[in-house]
Amino acid sequence: MKILIADDSRVMRQIVVRTLRQAGFGDHELIEAANGREAFDMVKSENPDLVLSDWNMPEMNGIECLRQLRASGSDVKFGFVTSESTPEMKEQADAAGALFFIVKPFSAERFDEVFAPILG
Repeated sequence: MKILIADDSRVMRQIVVRTLRQAGFGDHELIEAANGREAFDMVKSENPDLVLSDWNMPEMNGIECLRQLRASGSDVKFGFVTSESTPEMKEQADAAGALFFIVKPFSAERFDEVFAPILG
């Protein structure tokens, strides 16, 4: 499987990659995007199986990316790994079709709990 990690912080992308490996998902192909616009384009060109997106990013934020993907007909599995979490954000994510909402800081155990049913 191919997993796209979208976060404007290079360090945070590295932390997500490391945590995915610790949780046992390191054998999947991991690709990265630095903002929502890049993530949107990469979903179209790279056809990932799963997108892990930050919420706040330049050019296009995570929720806008998800909404545009759904509007374009993409049903890629999509969820958020973000430092902010409000009930309104979770409602928007659910309404847009997000599968999960993981709040930073996160653990390998949390990744395993969320991604095992999705990734098998």
